[in-house]
Amino acid sequence: MNNTILNCYVVDDSSIQRLAIVKMIENHPNLKLIGEFSNAIETKAAIKDQKVDLIFLDVEMPILTGFDLLDDITEKPGVIFVTGQTKYAFKAFDYAAIDYLQKPIKKDRFLYAVERALLAHKLRTEMIEDRGEFIFVKSNLKKRKVYLKELKYIQALGDYVKLITEDDSLVVLSTMKSFENELPSDEFLRIHKSYIVNLRKIEKFNSKAVELGS
Repeated sequence: MNNTILNCYVVDDSSIQRLAIVKMIENHPNLKLIGEFSNAIETKAAIKDQKVDLIFLDVEMPILTGFDLLDDITEKPGVIFVTGQTKYAFKAFDYAAIDYLQKPIKKDRFLYAVERALLAHKLRTEMIEDRGEFIFVKSNLKKRKVYLKELKYIQALGDYVKLITEDDSLVVLSTMKSFENELPSDEFLRIHKSYIVNLRKIEKFNSKAVELGS
C-alpha cells in the first residue's frame, strides 16, 4: 500500500461542493485536508505560508478564477480541477493539471484522479532527488522548468529579468525582488541591483567583479 500522504486544499466558492470533496478527502488514506477556501484570494495568501501538495480547484470563482490563482503561484502544487463546465478542459491541461473532474463528482473518478496525483507526486519527488530543486517561470507564453543547480545568474532588464542557465537563457516578465524572495538565500545572492548569482557557480571574485564558471 502506498504510504504517501498528500496535503490538500479544496478551493470552491460553493460550500456544498466543498463539503462533498472534503468528505471524499477525509475518507481517503493518502490524503490530508489542511485547508478549504471559498475564493482564490484567500488561497493565494495561505499558500505562501503553508506547503500544499495537491489542490482541488474550481475554475469559475468571483474576482479571481482558478486559472488566475495558478498564474500568481510560482511554485505550483499538483492540481485537480473541479468544475461544472467541460469547456475549460483543454485550457486546464495547459496548466499541467493532473485531472479534470466534472461536478457532481463520482467516487470512482475521484479515486482515479487521486491515483494519478500520487503517481505525479512520486515522479516529481524522484526528479527532484535526481536533478535537484526547480522553479517554474513563464517565458514566451509557456511555462518553463528551471533547475536551480543549472541557473548561473539573473539579470534585470527593465520590467523583465533574464535567466542565464548552463544551456539556455530565458526572458521573464518579473522583478528581481520576486526572484530574490523565491530563491534559497544560501545558494543565491544579489550582488548588485541588476544581478543575482548562483554562489556555487562563482570561481573568482573581487570588490569590482565576479567570474562565474559553467
